[in-house]
Amino acid sequence: MATWDPGLYARFGGERERPARDLLAAVTAEAPRTVVDLGCGAGGLARACAARWPAASVVGVDTSAEMLARAAGTPSPVAWSRADVAGWAPDGPVDLIVSNAALHWLGDHPRLFPRLVSHLSAGGVLAVQMPRNHDAPSHRIIREVAADGPWAAALGTAAPPAPVAPGADYFALLAPLAARIDVWETEYLHVLTGPDPVLQWIMGTTVRPLLDALAGEPALRERLLDALRERLARAYPMRRDGRTLYPFRRLFLIATR
Repeated sequence: MATWDPGLYARFGGERERPARDLLAAVTAEAPRTVVDLGCGAGGLARACAARWPAASVVGVDTSAEMLARAAGTPSPVAWSRADVAGWAPDGPVDLIVSNAALHWLGDHPRLFPRLVSHLSAGGVLAVQMPRNHDAPSHRIIREVAADGPWAAALGTAAPPAPVAPGADYFALLAPLAARIDVWETEYLHVLTGPDPVLQWIMGTTVRPLLDALAGEPALRERLLDALRERLARAYPMRRDGRTLYPFRRLFLIATR
């Protein structure tokens, strides 16, 4: 798992929080007793769950000490837990498991998602949002630049997260295990400002493993960023009004056991 810069990630906090709000708005659970946010990051979704269901026990789980420190800096009734999200297992059945922009970092979804559903109580809900932007120009550029330059050998096995499957694949995977499944995709048209906004966006997420791999070679790291900056500026040109449009597709899944 990549290291995280909470400040850089939060630069586009409004844009990143909107899918979480949309996911939570689609959850119809009335009074869950236990709620777990997997990959909670800085804790916005977990705090929103605690506000919506004040009687629930809410736990935010993340692998990043930096993100959890940021989460704990805002007072709330949420309990924060540092754990490997890939191997997480609760002490008992959970009424609601939520995850916003986290599970795409993990592989083996055909095993991961059924295992998460197995941790639900009867009538429990799994609610997940994952970026499905792997074929966007920004992500193609990352792959192409990483593979073609003096940094290629140094990057080794570092790579962007694995693609998220089409929604129909998750439906077929969970249909035998869930009483009800709702899957949809939304493409957000983010309106970004400032210099190199798409580069700044991906530096907070998809490019993190590459930057980590080059942490000991700052000159090479800057050359990689320069190459990304140049190509991204062509793929996502700034408008005359100073704004840059960045389409971003996301997959939503809600499964009720």
